Amino acid sequence: MLDDFDDDVMDDEFVDEEDELPPEESGNRTFLIAVGILGFLIVVSLLCLGGVLLSRSRVGADRAAKETEAAIAFAQQTQVALAAQQTQDAAATMTAMPTDTPIPTDTPTPTQVVVQPTDTPEPTQDPRTATVEALLTEAAASTPVDTPTGLPTALPDTGFMDDVGVPGLLGLAALAVVVIFIVRRLRAATG
Repeated sequence: MLDDFDDDVMDDEFVDEEDELPPEESGNRTFLIAVGILGFLIVVSLLCLGGVLLSRSRVGADRAAKETEAAIAFAQQTQVALAAQQTQDAAATMTAMPTDTPIPTDTPTPTQVVVQPTDTPEPTQDPRTATVEALLTEAAASTPVDTPTGLPTALPDTGFMDDVGVPGLLGLAALAVVVIFIVRRLRAATG
């Protein structure tokens, strides 16, 4: 009978221990929701970062095209200036050719002069002047109107601070602090 009593006590102890185990908690749901929200924010921020990078690459391509156009215009201007300098150098080395002037042998008799208006031809233009004018016209035609001629004097407008500015940076910092406090409260409520 003593053995029966020991068996009953031992069975009751094992039964009590199984009953004392706490039921599985479902309080992890709040934590999982908080983790899901943070994961969503990370994915959205990565998508925004990708969009910014793509827009920057398009801006870089536009800038490269403008720099190429400016380099072509500069090369054309240099070519025109070189041709003008060569023309000027060639004109400086040219010497005037002597012309034959007839020597009068007999003296003409005076005749009566009648004053009547006549068309006087314009003096002929020097070929060197015509060449320089043509070169200047070509230079003016080859220069694009919107090409900047000077060097840039301002700092480049790149980086996070130039795009967002101090108010945006402070707003993001405040948002991060709020997220930290919300997550801490959620963890304290579930723990």
